[in-house]
Amino acid sequence: MIHKTGRYALPALAGFLLLAAGCSPLRLLGPKQQLLSKVQLEGVKQADAERIQALYRQKPNSRFPLPKLAIYQLGRGFYNPERLQRKLDDTRALFDQRILDARPDSSQVGKLLTKRERRTRRLQLALDKGNAIMRLGEPPVIYDSALTRQTAEQIAIFLKSKGFFRSHVRYTDTLVDRRFSLGRLLGGPDSLHRRRVAVTYTVTENAPFHYSQLDYDIADTAVARRVLASQPATLLHVGDQYDEEVIGQERARIEALLKNDGYFDFRQQYITLEADTSYAPTTVRLRTMVASPATELAHPRYTIRRVRFITDAGTVRFGQKRDTIVQDSTYFLAFRHRISTRLLNRKLAIHAGDYYNLTNTQTTQRQISQLDIFRFTTVNYVRVRPRTAEDSLRHQLDAIVTASPAKRYQETVEFGGTYVANLPGPFGNLRLKARNPFGGAEVLELGLRAGFEGQYELASNDDEQQLKSQLTTQLGANINLVLPQFLVPWRTNQFLTRYNPRTRISIGYNFVSRPEYTRTNLEGTFDYIWQRSAFHQYVFTPIDLSLVNTPYLDQAFFNELVSRFPNRQAAEFTFNRQFVPSLSFTSLYNSNDFNQTRDARYFRVFAEVGGITRPLYQDLLNKDGNGIRVTDFYRLNTDYRRYHKLGPKSFFVYRLNGGIVQPLRPSNSVIPYDKYFFAGGSTSVRAWKPRRLGPGTFTSYVLETDGVTPKRDESGNLIRNYNIEQPGELLLEGSVEYRFPLFDFVNGAVFTDFGNVWALQPDDQRPGAQFNFNRFYQEFAVGSGFGLRFDFTFLILRLDVATKVYDPTAPGSKWSIRNAGLFKSQDQTAFNLGIGYPF
Repeated sequence: MIHKTGRYALPALAGFLLLAAGCSPLRLLGPKQQLLSKVQLEGVKQADAERIQALYRQKPNSRFPLPKLAIYQLGRGFYNPERLQRKLDDTRALFDQRILDARPDSSQVGKLLTKRERRTRRLQLALDKGNAIMRLGEPPVIYDSALTRQTAEQIAIFLKSKGFFRSHVRYTDTLVDRRFSLGRLLGGPDSLHRRRVAVTYTVTENAPFHYSQLDYDIADTAVARRVLASQPATLLHVGDQYDEEVIGQERARIEALLKNDGYFDFRQQYITLEADTSYAPTTVRLRTMVASPATELAHPRYTIRRVRFITDAGTVRFGQKRDTIVQDSTYFLAFRHRISTRLLNRKLAIHAGDYYNLTNTQTTQRQISQLDIFRFTTVNYVRVRPRTAEDSLRHQLDAIVTASPAKRYQETVEFGGTYVANLPGPFGNLRLKARNPFGGAEVLELGLRAGFEGQYELASNDDEQQLKSQLTTQLGANINLVLPQFLVPWRTNQFLTRYNPRTRISIGYNFVSRPEYTRTNLEGTFDYIWQRSAFHQYVFTPIDLSLVNTPYLDQAFFNELVSRFPNRQAAEFTFNRQFVPSLSFTSLYNSNDFNQTRDARYFRVFAEVGGITRPLYQDLLNKDGNGIRVTDFYRLNTDYRRYHKLGPKSFFVYRLNGGIVQPLRPSNSVIPYDKYFFAGGSTSVRAWKPRRLGPGTFTSYVLETDGVTPKRDESGNLIRNYNIEQPGELLLEGSVEYRFPLFDFVNGAVFTDFGNVWALQPDDQRPGAQFNFNRFYQEFAVGSGFGLRFDFTFLILRLDVATKVYDPTAPGSKWSIRNAGLFKSQDQTAFNLGIGYPF
């Protein structure tokens, strides 16, 4: 038998080697072409190696996370350009004939032209760049020695721009051979594999140059005084290393400085920096020179003569002139003044009599745009033509602010669905927005939502428990009114305007009907919102009132829930009528955009205190013990995210999230259910179902009908319960994710999540749930997976597949990765479908 196996093993191995040789990507090369296999950089010790590598004109084919060249080669096997060209020609001819037959029906001709463009564009894309599989990969990078030479020249220029004036760059390109190849195996020349090129750039940096002296040469004495007075803010200092990038930033700083001081005509072209390296070794004397205008001895400084604000730009009324209202020397023009001119005037940072200021111009444009009642806003300046000799010396500007009104009424309809517990659940949202309903640039929003979602119901049948799927119903409505100012009983200072102050009043109602209970929540909030910068926003909520009621509660479900709660009193409070008053504060910094395309940071801090005034009205609301309950608590939550941009569409992202919630007074031991922390789900630890992870090492089991005895399977093993929400008072979690482009609008991701929730008080009902500083790091659940992101610019659809790696709640071995498999167990691997990125 052994001999027989050996007979077939050698031919099989030979066939495999021949196939591997035939599938070599070098088969894609033409005559005398070589494949760029490797690029190395040597000798860089002080300069920025990553910046230098970004200058490469050619880079080898990417191999991580997918072998792009192998994918391209696979698609090439299905690529037939002759057939595509014939199909393209036939499609054009077919549509040309159909367009000719459709004349003179212009509507039908237009539709046919659109279809022809769509179909021919798709075929032309396949003809030019290959089929879908080829576009998912990368064509071979054909080595070009001219591009290598240009890269070396660019590296040399970059080094000198960073102060390495005596640096040298050389390169070598050598043919490389694989250690293992079919040619070597057969003992002959390996001409096929001798077509790979490795390029090495060798840098000799030598000592960088530093500033030894900084001088100024400014002919205009007024400009000189302004520039010299700003010396504490300069970006150039004696002893710093020469850097042309910083020099460019200093030129921009001086330009902005003067533009903020009335110099409307000033440009960077007037600023020249001259470097002299002839005085001492590795030193630079830098002179900043500011030239005067060619036609004048000094730069003109402009003042604002008049400000005009056209609030209905783009509106046309033939034969009618715009009406003018003067508010604090500002002229407001409109065919019909629908918006309070007093409020608009407070949003203006430009005023008659002030010097021209670039920052005030940008602030005005931003504050008007943030009102959400205009489609676009522009600020332009017109030089005032002098009429007398005295006017020619004053240099004045007229500021013209134009704003085009947005649609007064806007509606948004959304439909979607979920698939949970083997049941499809449709949902829909309707949002109506009314702009400027009361003439004060307010925004009134009305939202209606309805949805169904599948859920497992713990049902009893013949003394045996079964998991049945049922749909839950969720209905909701809310109304928001946003005012473009602080609503306070005193007059606000003009100084607050630059922070874009807003007041938001919200009322919402939510109805949830599940097999176990029916629950309603009526909530009202009063918020103050302002922005420190374009990225940093604050929200202060002095009033947040919530009234919760549970008209129906299944007793069996309640008994099951009691065993999962910190104590019975907390479970009873959750499903009693309750009144939750609180105040909160949020600080949110986010330098990213909607599609997360920047190298950015995100940091959110949230603090909430509830029930401070509970002793004043608790007895009044709960006279007979069956009235409305009130509790007190405090809740803290921080969320930090970092987005490292590695390439145009490649990112390394990580997140750290933590929170704590506890009763405010020692006499209280209950917390509103909605204030607890939960782990698991599409934006948390994705290998666990939403809100089902933890707490700590506590393991939840399916119970018998008595609600106490754990149920066992046919083998006598306890049956774990994965369908009970697990509330916790302490949350610690994090995620690490690498995002990369795959194909066109499809991006990929690989990720690892970790985290858990814990109880802060001893809990006999949930052994292992309590947080312990000496072992908490051993109780982090870990899950890993991969995902797809479909980026439609206006919408991002996400599919994540995650499997459990380490489960601290598992009995016995905690390493769940041994049970990994897409369909091996419904509780081992989770599929998450969502909108937007997880964080």
